Amino acid sequence: MLGLMTYPSVSKAPIVGIGSIAARALTAEFSRHNAGTSALVVGADHSSLVVASAVEALLPGDMLTLVAGERSTADLLRDHIAGLGSWIADRVKVVDALDEAPPADVVIVGEPVTGTAQDVRALLDRVGKYLNDGAVVTLATPALPGRTGGAAAELFRQSALFGVGSDLVMRNSPPLRVHKLRFTAANPAVAATLAPAYRPSSVPVTRTMHIDSNGVAAAGIALGLAALARISRPKSKLWLLPALAAGPVAAFFRDPEREGPTDPAAIVAAADGKVLSVERMTDARFGDQEFLRIAVFLSVLDVHVNRVPVAGRVADYFVEDGGYANAMTAAAEHNVAAYTVLDTEHGTVVVAQRTGLIARRIVQRAPIGTLVARGERMGLIRFGSRTDVYLPADKAEPLVAVDEKVVGGASVIARWR
Repeated sequence: MLGLMTYPSVSKAPIVGIGSIAARALTAEFSRHNAGTSALVVGADHSSLVVASAVEALLPGDMLTLVAGERSTADLLRDHIAGLGSWIADRVKVVDALDEAPPADVVIVGEPVTGTAQDVRALLDRVGKYLNDGAVVTLATPALPGRTGGAAAELFRQSALFGVGSDLVMRNSPPLRVHKLRFTAANPAVAATLAPAYRPSSVPVTRTMHIDSNGVAAAGIALGLAALARISRPKSKLWLLPALAAGPVAAFFRDPEREGPTDPAAIVAAADGKVLSVERMTDARFGDQEFLRIAVFLSVLDVHVNRVPVAGRVADYFVEDGGYANAMTAAAEHNVAAYTVLDTEHGTVVVAQRTGLIARRIVQRAPIGTLVARGERMGLIRFGSRTDVYLPADKAEPLVAVDEKVVGGASVIARWR
């Protein structure tokens, strides 16, 4: 198959493997659907973790189709699926060729993509014929230079045009970049049926506590500086400074698991912190309608991972230049800010991530076109900052007051009328 790694025989080990974390990232778009969904794995291997992850994600209303890759055959896949029991076998179909596969809501390329840019375009053109409206294609390519022969650059170009997510999986040998592409617009109403997306950038430490990958990198740099200082000046105690700083730095980027409300009309906080204001206002950038804006201040002690307040589709994203005033003051209205605009069943909703006196870096991980679930991680702001949620004023009723503490993804700040 064009664009995929090829091997002389089924028995040989792959040059580029897909581990459990990368497999979970590849199948995340399938597993997050709570309503009946169809998926197609192209280049499936009976022993691969991608197939295992897709099978594990099956729900009663789902249908999974498998097309064998270079390291397997349709017969091996059928024997493997039959051995998993009738419940699985009833929901998994193995076809001899891609031409026999039905269209799907999620198409997963089960082998790492390499080759030339032309190979990638040919692969996307081929699998594109099997996409339902709003469907997503997920595929992975090696993240190390010189391992892809042009495929990586082409996939970055495709992501710039059609990407709805890109995850770097460092815990794979070699590291992989997982791309998610959507070529036709998805219905925003579908977002309400989705679970929050799995993100490899949220690194688990315990069952309930994760650390954002930014924190892992920052702590690693601090420990590296400590080791360098220890080696270069063994008699000095200066190495203790970066070594002791590694823990607090990692803790700043903590990313706890959160359980959201069950009420479908609930609107959750986009960030941890203290409510600064609850007001009605207009903003010409988002039309002439009136908004209910709820602003939350995040101190350096708060969790700084931001979450989506309502389910919807990312319709726009832009950053406006400004200053770095204290986020608790009125001057923060003119600080550097990133605006994520959502199309929802109730109208336009906006999340504004504002910098503060110390905060200088905004991370946003929900590209335009992405379907996001309520409470899903969408990015973070480094150090003290502020997050505003704009809701249609005539459709949302506020449930918080100024100075009240809220928890991102869990606290209900408003409710749809």
